[in-house]
Amino acid sequence: MNKQETAFSSFHFLPTLILWMMLGLPSMAQIPSPGEMPEKAIILTGGIAHIGNGQVLENAAIGMENGKITFVKPMGSVKLNPEEADIIDITGKHVYPGFISPNNTLGLTEIEAVRATNDYAETGSFNPEVRALTSFNTDSKISPTVRSNGVLITQATPRSGRICGTSSVMHLDGWNWEDAVLRADDGVHINWPNRFQHTGWWAEPGPTKPNENYNKQVDELRAFLTRAKAYSENPNAEFNQKLAACKGLFDGSQNLYLHVDDAKGIMESVLFAEATGAKKPVVVGANEAWLVADFLSAKNITVILERTHSLPTDSDTDIDQPFKTAKTLFDNKILFCFSYAGDMEAMGSRNLPFTAGTAVAYGLKYEEAVKALTLNSAKILGVDGSCGTLESGKDATLFVSSGDALDMMTNDVIYAWIAGRTVDLDNPQKYLYRKFKGKAEN
Repeated sequence: MNKQETAFSSFHFLPTLILWMMLGLPSMAQIPSPGEMPEKAIILTGGIAHIGNGQVLENAAIGMENGKITFVKPMGSVKLNPEEADIIDITGKHVYPGFISPNNTLGLTEIEAVRATNDYAETGSFNPEVRALTSFNTDSKISPTVRSNGVLITQATPRSGRICGTSSVMHLDGWNWEDAVLRADDGVHINWPNRFQHTGWWAEPGPTKPNENYNKQVDELRAFLTRAKAYSENPNAEFNQKLAACKGLFDGSQNLYLHVDDAKGIMESVLFAEATGAKKPVVVGANEAWLVADFLSAKNITVILERTHSLPTDSDTDIDQPFKTAKTLFDNKILFCFSYAGDMEAMGSRNLPFTAGTAVAYGLKYEEAVKALTLNSAKILGVDGSCGTLESGKDATLFVSSGDALDMMTNDVIYAWIAGRTVDLDNPQKYLYRKFKGKAEN
């Protein structure tokens, strides 16, 4: 096998077996089996449907059959026949499209302290051919916990190096990565060079120094992508795996994800992408996007925001600036979505809906926050044709919460479907809760 087929494969068998032996065989039963397609059509009645495009339909009826949404209508316009469909009364409860977690290592990592379970990095600096797709672990114990909060789709994203590799958009359900894939190889990820080197850590920050190698590092990126573009335009070129992995950047079939935080770096990386011929640059992280919102708007650049629940990188910035950035981008008509990258990001992505809720508390309209978790994410990742909204013809990837899904105090997901398959909402954390709750009661 070549590197493209075997990259990130260390977690596929032996380490998984060893991990299960370490944790004990009973833990295997804590991972729910993949969902099955219902035999009959399903109709949800009486719910509050958050369509995902900014609209809300009160007292809605939603039909699903053969993995697709068949209709979303007011209750009064639908005739119910229990013989033809299973009817589920969700009166007063909230229905949302499945939330999407972009830029995450969910499915690529299990226990951060156990190196063998971290399968998101490859040696070397320029690895566009490394694919997260074939490393995606559908047996992760983390995924069931995350989807219990309505996150049903993720973008499995590689890390490390200057060009990290190629991500894929995955369902959080399936027997294997072939079952789970929604969009393979959606884009190539670049860690833009830092203009400054920060020392110390967040509790004891040290002095900040200019990166003396910044221009050299940018020039290396430019030289590589210049070669990749020339390769993409030469049908007779000798096969080069690294350069071939970048072809989609120049015909618009793949995104170029630019991981960059500082305002000047954001501007320089976007201009760099334009100059090298990349058709679809996406800024990821964008801690200081609020400072260059007019530039991003003028260039029509999409943004995947860093974790909203984080501190600003600049000590002179308002402490609550990360909470306000989403509203600034919305006001500047910038297409953006939320992410949960950073420390403990895989398990932490279960809190992704609540970061959007914080943005609502700081001025973003509620339905726009829902949109940023659903349709906006789907558009940026190139999967809006099949998910992101509650619309006839799209995949039946949605969930029902008895409360507000953006509020950690009231969100309670009671039903979920991924591409029409019924999702088992049990998870290892619920299992442990029941286990020790029973001990306390006895």
